[in-house]
Amino acid sequence: QVQLIESGGGLVQTGGSLRLSCAASGRTFSTYAMGWFRQAPGKEREFIAAISWSSGDTYYAESLRGRFTISRDNAKNTVYLQMNSLKPEDTAVYYCNADQTLLSTGWGNRPPGEYDYWGQGTQVTVSS
Repeated sequence: QVQLIESGGGLVQTGGSLRLSCAASGRTFSTYAMGWFRQAPGKEREFIAAISWSSGDTYYAESLRGRFTISRDNAKNTVYLQMNSLKPEDTAVYYCNADQTLLSTGWGNRPPGEYDYWGQGTQVTVSS
């Protein structure tokens, strides 16, 4: 049974930082790309970043590049999202996912149902 379990969310003040974790289990993910998305109330799910599990290559939404950094720890089967200089508009539920589609431009543009696996999400709230 595949599980993606996010953690590390919470309440933070504007300008603060958080590091989210996504622990993956239940299968070998070496051929997968792992992604982070977020969804604010009343809005569509938004792509943030993705990383190739095997090569470590990364791909970011241009609007978030620079403040958010994706990384992975193969030994721990965990993907991270480091978020800095947080703003109230970053408030959302943050999700990780996994998909076998080769990481490339547009990887994060498909409808949510077209990805292989999703976690349950972790809430991030940024206070002003």
